[in-house]
Amino acid sequence: MQPGKLPNELLADIIFSNIRIKRDEVLVFPKVGVDCGVIDFGENVCVISTDPITGTTSDIGWLGVHVACNDVIAAGVEPLGLMLTIMAPPGTTETDLYDIMSQADKASTELNVDIVGGHTEITNAVTRTVLSTTAIGKAQKSKVMSMLTAQNGDYVIMTKTAGLEGTAIIARDKETELKEVIDPEIIKRAKNMINDISVLKEGEIAANIGVHRMHDATEGGVLGALWEIAESSGLGIEVYGDRMPVTEETKAICDHLNINPLRLISSGCLLIATPDKKELLSELKKAGIKATVVGRMIKKGRYIKNGTVRFPLEPPKADELYKIIST
Repeated sequence: MQPGKLPNELLADIIFSNIRIKRDEVLVFPKVGVDCGVIDFGENVCVISTDPITGTTSDIGWLGVHVACNDVIAAGVEPLGLMLTIMAPPGTTETDLYDIMSQADKASTELNVDIVGGHTEITNAVTRTVLSTTAIGKAQKSKVMSMLTAQNGDYVIMTKTAGLEGTAIIARDKETELKEVIDPEIIKRAKNMINDISVLKEGEIAANIGVHRMHDATEGGVLGALWEIAESSGLGIEVYGDRMPVTEETKAICDHLNINPLRLISSGCLLIATPDKKELLSELKKAGIKATVVGRMIKKGRYIKNGTVRFPLEPPKADELYKIIST
């Protein structure tokens, strides 16, 4: 199999087919496009999500905390606890581990979330360090259960820009190569895009207003995340392909590497399905968060519209990042 997240058809055939929910307390269980489990605790629920960092070894402590917390935030919930698992190869130094944990501590402090446990191991089972993070949140049951499914007619609003995380990762991991063909100032700005990886602020705004669905655009990029919203909601979607915001930095890097920014891992880019675009756009603007209407939920059909031309919106495949890190 190819590197990257397991294709959706294999997830269904191999993974999900072997998961049998046995307890009534489990309210939300694994399916395509759903990133969090939800467990019933009476009036409140526990919302939990886990993610590994495998596409880079740069800043993995920082990325691991934010990526896992973003999924909980996208459920309309404030994360409060984290579990970290670090699997590092022989030869890893004490300084390497210290750097990872100092990054994780900085990120968790900014999010006001505690690292409550985990596991750290040196093992020859990996050839480079892998960090897996589990984020845990607590919220009222009614609030969480009302934000699970997009509705027909919802506008889909995208915050920030496509390929955000992937741009920062590539700029850091391939900096020497890129500086030979791209202005170093552009590379510097691309590296700094990692500072926009959190969706906490926009997630809080959307949850307070009341929206139908949020989804963080991770592997598979913006287009993959849009397809997942439609799939998990049992709806179609019209995507405005010619309205997708892409920064100069992302465009320069993707053009040079011949990869699609709309299929590049985009943590930090939150997709929000809402019946009222005006209020949400206004509040996001007040908070200084770039936001763009990039689509609308429809009953049937999933396609991208560029002007008067329409073509199918395909399910997510291996992220464009793996074309770069595998070479």
